[in-house]
Amino acid sequence: MSMPTAAAITMWPQACSNSGSGGLKGRSSSASAESRTRSTGASTGSTAGCSPASRAPARPRRRSSSGSAGSTAEGSTDAVYAYDPETGEWSERAPLPEPRFNHAAVALGGKIYVLGGYHEGEERQEVFVYDPAADSWSEGTPLPFPNHAFDAVAFRDEIWMIGGRRGEEILRDVRILNPDTGEWRKGPAMPEPMELLGAAVAGDEIHAVWESTYQIYDSASGTWREGPRSLVTRHGLQTFYVDGEIITVGGCTTQLRDSQVVEKRVLPAR
Repeated sequence: MSMPTAAAITMWPQACSNSGSGGLKGRSSSASAESRTRSTGASTGSTAGCSPASRAPARPRRRSSSGSAGSTAEGSTDAVYAYDPETGEWSERAPLPEPRFNHAAVALGGKIYVLGGYHEGEERQEVFVYDPAADSWSEGTPLPFPNHAFDAVAFRDEIWMIGGRRGEEILRDVRILNPDTGEWRKGPAMPEPMELLGAAVAGDEIHAVWESTYQIYDSASGTWREGPRSLVTRHGLQTFYVDGEIITVGGCTTQLRDSQVVEKRVLPAR
């Protein structure tokens, strides 16, 4: 299979907190190619001169005072807001049962699952399930082990927890939740460990990106393979699949600098 092509397409208002990683270590020593990427000229639209508010309405700010370890000076947050694209407005929803950061959130079956994360100086194992119709939270099946700094995706009607960190160990683990039975099982471990990654589903594949590591799970073979190195090596990024393209947004470079780069990879037709 041919490798996807890559280009940096625009700049994006994005911030990350270097102090909010819960003491994470083990960063890659690879150099950032951000300056080179920004000058490629392969842009589908510039945001130069545009404020974040001109791209999307600012999310209301509310902090929880109960969190002692968090990604902001105020601590972790339990705040939940919903964005209505028709009105362009944010509305406050029922808060999380406990503050969290470095967690993952997945929408599946009309519910939103918030998994694991970091709070009060330790990795967490709880899973909270949000029902939008009732605006309420309930407890789901806990993670198989406490974990944070992982990502999760909905894949074939199940939830996949990918990578993460426990103590000083960056994980290769994959765990899969069947929401109908409430049971977790082991999935195919990744060849390389990943934390603070961004993952997205593209058809029958899962694409996971972290700094210079890009791994792709192929459900046809049941195995992971290596993808092409990102132009901008980042952690704490977000990854999306849109119209045949993998798009990575924001995060921090390996020099712990905020990245405003949005990068895309055009996937080959299958």
